[in-house]
Amino acid sequence: MNSTNQNIKPSTARTNAKGNLEIGGCDAVELAETYGTPLYVIDESTLRSMCRDFKKAFKDYPHVNMMYASKALCTSAIAKIVDSEGFGFDTVSGGEIYTCYKSGIDMEKVLFNGNNKGYEELKLALDLGVGRFSVDNFFEMSLLNEIAKSENKIADILLRITPGIECHTHEYIQTGHLDSKFGFDLTQIDEAVELIQNEYHNLNLHGLHAHIGSQICETQVFVDEIDILIEEIARLDKKFNIKMGEINIGGGLAVKYTEQDVPPSVFDIAQIIVTSLEKSVKKYNVELPVLFLEPGRSVISTSGVTLYTVGSSKQVPNGKKYVAVDGGMADNPRPSLYEAEYVAEVANKKETTDTEIITLAGKYCESGDILIKDIKLPKLDEGDIICVYNTGAYNYSMASNYNRREKPCMVLVNSSQSDIIIKRETLDDLISKDVIPDKLKG
Repeated sequence: MNSTNQNIKPSTARTNAKGNLEIGGCDAVELAETYGTPLYVIDESTLRSMCRDFKKAFKDYPHVNMMYASKALCTSAIAKIVDSEGFGFDTVSGGEIYTCYKSGIDMEKVLFNGNNKGYEELKLALDLGVGRFSVDNFFEMSLLNEIAKSENKIADILLRITPGIECHTHEYIQTGHLDSKFGFDLTQIDEAVELIQNEYHNLNLHGLHAHIGSQICETQVFVDEIDILIEEIARLDKKFNIKMGEINIGGGLAVKYTEQDVPPSVFDIAQIIVTSLEKSVKKYNVELPVLFLEPGRSVISTSGVTLYTVGSSKQVPNGKKYVAVDGGMADNPRPSLYEAEYVAEVANKKETTDTEIITLAGKYCESGDILIKDIKLPKLDEGDIICVYNTGAYNYSMASNYNRREKPCMVLVNSSQSDIIIKRETLDDLISKDVIPDKLKG
């Protein structure tokens, strides 16, 4: 069975009677005119569809906690939608935790992850009642226990481990291999458990957590990860008489950015995960654990597109033709960081057959500010609207104010209605935190 992450475009994308691209029943050209560009657009129907794919795929497993990986895209409106679909939240900062809290999320459904959680962040998480802490290292164990003890609280934790599994993604988004900044090495787990049992009495250990990477298309890595986690739970029970009933296998399911990407269906992944769990618990003679999953990109990415307006162009003699848009690496840094690839269309020339191959460039003062290389599009004119697909994940969340540019607006579309969920920054917003010392004032 197919799932939403296997599509490049939102499920509601179509060409309307005007010959324009339409998403969520809204004309993309009219959206650009109304809200300006660059413009992030989130299709609510596609987002909800992917959430439901996950819930349906794992419906037969006794106890699953779906934890949306907030780092992919964290806004109050997105939190409300994902919460309404029965997801909890994997958070990695005080800001993400606070967004969940202010959005009315049940904080018991929130997990706090990360390799260098600060004192203020840990205290905030404890004070707001976060349900789980994924403890990453010895420093954090000590600090969290100290804070919990000072507040007469018990922190419910998982130990994040590095299972030594390397998946074939970009090296910057691999997190489960041995040479990683994340998690306890397998040789350090016993010492961590001993500290919890003998010294850190304000930590309550529930299970183990591992995360093996992002944009994963292969499936065997999940089988290997599960076997390692269950084997460790069995070994620790035998050695320390400690019953751990939870495992968190992270997220990482890939999405289809281009036709060359062949991500597995969430239904296929679910079958592999559940079958692997059943085999491993039988192999190591332990109880079937509560399963935590942390999908982020695969939940939100396909629902998002970015609209740009075409500006200048340049034909290099005997070389490439560059066409620039009014955004680029500040609203989508992924091509510059990871050499990420995207598909784009012209929203207002859907039926034009006169095409050319161009390189779609951004407007920022960097030679590497290229969105898409060598893409075939209808011949472009100044003012045309470009739609780049699959930008829901890690675009707004990684956006910057480079070149002192305002961050774009974000709208939610559904049933021919559009609503702002992130306001466009203004020039006054850009300077609102600037301070001129008195000694510099004339």
